[in-house]
Amino acid sequence: MAGEHLPVQPACRVLHVAESGHYARRDRPPSNRLVKHAWLTEAIVVIHTASRGTYGSRRVHAELGLGLHIHVSHGAVELLMQRAGLHRLPGSRRPRAKHVTPSLADLVDYELRTPPVA
Repeated sequence: MAGEHLPVQPACRVLHVAESGHYARRDRPPSNRLVKHAWLTEAIVVIHTASRGTYGSRRVHAELGLGLHIHVSHGAVELLMQRAGLHRLPGSRRPRAKHVTPSLADLVDYELRTPPVA
């Protein structure tokens, strides 16, 4: 609120929060999670730039676990990459298998092509 030059007392009244809570949060040091996420985001950015922007969250997660021995959940890597604005290069990873489904004409002809039982 102070960064936007809003008066604290009316803003807290509108948001239904106590002024003391605002000042307590402002003076509090960053949480352990915030520090860990900042550190992890730096590692993710290093891995992503080393791959020239080709790695997505799955490969970055694998590189963190297997390469750097940093064990973190896949969802956390996705979240931090999204917040940092990192994405993999577009395109499919591998060609997809093409399914061959018989057409209606093939199914009708199938009955005609079966040899008669003698």
